[in-house]
Formats: sequence, structure tokens, C-alpha cells
Amino acid sequence: MFKKILIANRGEIACRIIRTAHRMGIATVAVYSDADAEALHVQMADEAIRIGPAPSAESYLDIERIVEACRESGAEAIHPGYGFLSENPYFARALAKAGVTFIGPPADAIAAMGDKIESKKLARAAGVSSVPGHLDVVPDADTAVAIARDIGFPVMIKASAGGGGKGMRIAASDDEVRDGFRAAASEAKSSFADDRIFIEKYIEQPRHIEIQVLGDSHGNIVYLGERECSIQRRHQKVIEEAPSPFLDPETREAMGRQAVALARAVDYCSTGTVEFIVDQQRNFYFLEMNTRLQVEHPVTELVTGLDLVELMIRVAAGEPLPFAQEDVELSGWAIEARVYAEDPVRNFLPSIGRLVQYKPPSGEGVRLDAGVFEGAEISVYYDPLIAKLIVSGPERDTAIDRLSGALDEFYIAGVQHNIPFLAAVAAKPRFRAGTLSTNFIPEEFPGGFAAPSGFVEADRMILLAAALAGRRLRERETAIDGKLAGARIEIPEDYTVLLDGRRYPVAVRPEGGAYRIEFEAESRVATTDWQPGEPLLHARVEQHVTTVQIERLPGAAFRLMHRGILRHAQVLSPRAAELLALMPEKKAADTSRLLLSPMPGLLASIAVEEGQEVKAGEPLAIVEAMKMENVLRAERDGRVARIRANPGDSLAVDQVILEFD
Repeated sequence: MFKKILIANRGEIACRIIRTAHRMGIATVAVYSDADAEALHVQMADEAIRIGPAPSAESYLDIERIVEACRESGAEAIHPGYGFLSENPYFARALAKAGVTFIGPPADAIAAMGDKIESKKLARAAGVSSVPGHLDVVPDADTAVAIARDIGFPVMIKASAGGGGKGMRIAASDDEVRDGFRAAASEAKSSFADDRIFIEKYIEQPRHIEIQVLGDSHGNIVYLGERECSIQRRHQKVIEEAPSPFLDPETREAMGRQAVALARAVDYCSTGTVEFIVDQQRNFYFLEMNTRLQVEHPVTELVTGLDLVELMIRVAAGEPLPFAQEDVELSGWAIEARVYAEDPVRNFLPSIGRLVQYKPPSGEGVRLDAGVFEGAEISVYYDPLIAKLIVSGPERDTAIDRLSGALDEFYIAGVQHNIPFLAAVAAKPRFRAGTLSTNFIPEEFPGGFAAPSGFVEADRMILLAAALAGRRLRERETAIDGKLAGARIEIPEDYTVLLDGRRYPVAVRPEGGAYRIEFEAESRVATTDWQPGEPLLHARVEQHVTTVQIERLPGAAFRLMHRGILRHAQVLSPRAAELLALMPEKKAADTSRLLLSPMPGLLASIAVEEGQEVKAGEPLAIVEAMKMENVLRAERDGRVARIRANPGDSLAVDQVILEFD
């Protein structure tokens, strides 16, 4: 067994690998860029080596520097994690040349499966079901249109070297094919230095289900069940679970056999994932093979009882698998939610900054894989993943309940994040029913993520929490005022709660150490020990314990979140509420003539000139952020009056790019 390994990665996956290595008695070496000098993985490792400046191309993607770090530290092996160099065959070969073990599959297998076109040809040769399509490189947009017409719309335009949702576009018309071809090729060239494109049939209402495989150097290959990864946004996974609520045992076995056959065709060794698209009749088609540890591997670990990182290390050290296919058993249910620094209210734009407060959940069936801590910084240079929240239970309903509760308790301040959106997904009846597809998010949130206009079930708890918070706040203020005045001051019991501007009369009366709360013909008894300033309000309502995130705002106001519903609330006396209704509304500043950067990032290009007439929908500029291209388009017809930023500029949120007449 290895005595020392180097982790060629950062963030949560580096921390996760370090934990297993330490449990196995293996010393660890972290590598870091200038942006990660104080990162958690650097603190956790036994030693750490600087490898370069913040940009990943000059640090985490610098093969020569990482090999040099391995020599400096005396590490015998390298674990690449996921992303960065994990699926780079040149990296694996460079390590072999340097006499360092790569904790991953052979370089030839990485190369064969990393090319999306060649991997599909290999899959067909191995008898694996494949999606109909044109697997040769598409040279230009006109050819793409002709191929798409031949296959039949809709089609998927994909970069051969793509991954993580990059270099992928769905097209349902000639114009969409042309636009999609250009965008996919540009994005792929920027992200992977490879702009080759192919086209295949897009399966409507598909599920994304993947099979975890594991092989050793002795010819043993097994599959470890499946993961349902259909909850996606822009082709990137959001919530994953194991097992799938859709598969039956026969389909699971058939998919597993085909996944193993593909792995055997390339002499696969280590962990790997064979991804399939599955239609509503359970027909499945090969999508791609990821020759690395997946982000969502924890759900497989929780239902199999296996540590996939440990198995990767043991296989790399030459050990045979300690079990056969017939020994693999699935037990219980596990769900993972990816917590990102992004703003779901602003179309999931990336967010950067410091984690001013970071309070993760805990409890039965809750696991957290994170690479941050309170005070850590989310950088513009890397993927905005904050943490992976993984829950498990004996059955799916229990796992969903634990996920919902954990998301309500997961409090982050300092950056925008997607926790409310994840909670909203988990609260959807369709999610609970397991009727999933890769179209789940656009279908369930057709207008984007926003609080519902009407009163919903979660609002009952939000209204109750606001009333409790208002009462507790007045109790503290009254206690202070009473001490100063030397007199006892009565606390009012009747309030008007404005919930996103809607008025609700509420009564809050002490009752035997608890509070009786009455609103809309409802009467409930609740207890809480919440104190003003605390970000979480825990309350026992009758026999049910629940949590609401709460932030105090000026003017007896609060911002609250529960089950994915975000609300602003004001707790006022009835008279104050009447007077407030008479106040004129403040008008927001008019920015309709400005194109603002919706995120921090790099202004890659400007597509217009001063004085140019533009039509609604025309591209105006491209902003690169978090390794993704974001095209900004005109909202209406107009004329460009002035350009106020230049390509190459680093933009702040809401920075003006150009003005219209």
C-alpha cells in the first residue's frame, strides 16, 4: 500500500480524498494555487505545495508543475479527483513516465472514452445500445443543418470533448442548429481546446441514469447499481439519487451488463461511470463514459456501504476487488443536492465573495462533503460548488424528508446560493412521486425561480415564524425599555403581518410557556427559544419540529425561507400597518437603457458598435464566468448610444457595459 499520495485537486473532493487516505493511514500532499493558499484542503493535508497563480491553466492544469510537486514531496501516487486533469490521458502518461502511480484508469481507456465520437463507436462495437446520430465530425453549420434534417428534430449538438454541460445545445429548427453549432464549438474550444462537434437525436422526456462500474488489474469488473441524475439545469446535474425510482430489476441488470461490457472492451481498471439516456418505456441508450470518480459518488457509497475512494486507492496499488458481482447489495435510499454559489432569482448567475456565515446541517442520515469553512472565499477562478449535501434513509420518502429538513437548516450568508431552489425542487409533488426527466426544471419552473404570488402551504409556517419572531423581538425590546424606565410595559398581542405585501391579522398570546398563534381561523400552539439575531428559528408546532431561516431587516422586517419559499415579512401593529398603506411607493431607478453585467466575470466580446440599430433578441456581448459563456441579448429594439466597457475587462455585478438611446 502507498505511504504517501498527492491529491491533484482542490475543494470538497480534495478534502473527501484526504479523509479516506488518513483513515487508511496514508499521508497526503495537497497542491494549491495562490487563490487557495488558505483553503480547507491545504489545512487538512499533511503537507502542501504551491503550484502557481490563481488561473487553473497556470496551476491545477499544469501537468509539469504537478509532476514536479510529486517529486518534491516523494508521493508515490496521485489521485486526480474529478474535473481538472482527472480525464486527461497525457497526465496519466506523464505520471507513468515519472514513475508515479495514477489512481485512476489506464491512459488508453481515458483516451478512448474521452472522445465522445470514438466512445460511441466503441460502444456500438461492444453491443451497447446507442442513440441514433451522426458520429463523424461535423465541419460547419450548413452541414449541421443538413444532418439535423436527416436525423429529425429535435437534435442534440455536442462537443466531442465536452463535459459538465459545456459544449451542448438542443436544437429544434434550422436557425437553432446554426446558433447551437457556433455556441457549442466556441464553448468547447474555450473550455477544452477542441471544437469538434457531432450531432445525435434528442430523446424527448428522457431520464439521465448512470451505472457505477469498478474494475481491478486482475480482470474483475463489477457494477454497483445506478444513480438517477435527471434533475438538471443547462445539462448540469443538480440533485442525484440512488437507486432510481424508475428502474425495475430487469432494466437495472441489463444496463449493468452493458456497462461492464463497455468497460471490459477498453480493459478498464478503477472507478468509472457509464451514462445512459432512458426513455419513458425504459429503453436505454449509451451517452458517454466518465473515466473518473463522479461528483455524485456519495449516493452510491451510502446504498452499497462501500468507500469508492478507498477502493480506487487499493486497486491502483494492485489489490484485487474484495467482492464479486453477486456480493453487491443495494440497501436504503440516498439523495445528493449540490449547493452552489449562484443566484437562482437572477437566472442562477454565479456569485463570489466570502462566506460570512456558514452553518451546515447535521443529524440522522445527513452527510456533508464540503471544502469550505466560515470565512472561506468563493473565487471567480473555479467552479462555484460550496458543498454536497447527501441524505439517506431506509426508503425514498424518508430520504426526501431529511433532505427538506437539512436544506431548511443549511444557512449561508455572504454569497448568493441555490439552497432555496434545491428546497423548492424537493418540495415539488412531482419530485416526491419520482416522475422525473431532464426537463423537470424548465417544466416545473417555466418562468425561472421566484416565490409564488399566492399563499402556499409553506407560507403557513413562514407566517407563524414571522409572528413568533416579531413577538420575541418586542419581548426583548420591552424588557430593556422596562429596566430603563423602571416600569412594566405591556406587550401587544395583536399584529398585522405583511407577507410580500399581503396583509394577515395575527394574534400571538403567551400560553403556559408557549405561544398560541391565531390567524385565518387557525389556532396553533408553538414553542421556540429563538433570539433576535439568530439565523435559524426552530419551532415546535403541536408535535412537529420545523426550521425557518430568518434574517432581520430594518423596520420590523424579516427575510424568511422555508421549503424553498422566500418571503419578506413585516410585523406591525394594526395601526402602523394602516398608516404604512397610505405611504407612497418608492420608484426604482430606471436601468432600462443600460446593459448591465448580470455577474462578475470577463467581458469576452462585444457584438455591436456605437450607433448600431439592434433588434430584440440580438446578441450584444458575451461574459465569461465560472468557465461558462453567457450571451447577453437585447431585450427590445433600440440603438446603441455608447459602449462603456472593453473586451478583456473584468466586470462587477451590475457594471454598465453599454447604453441605449
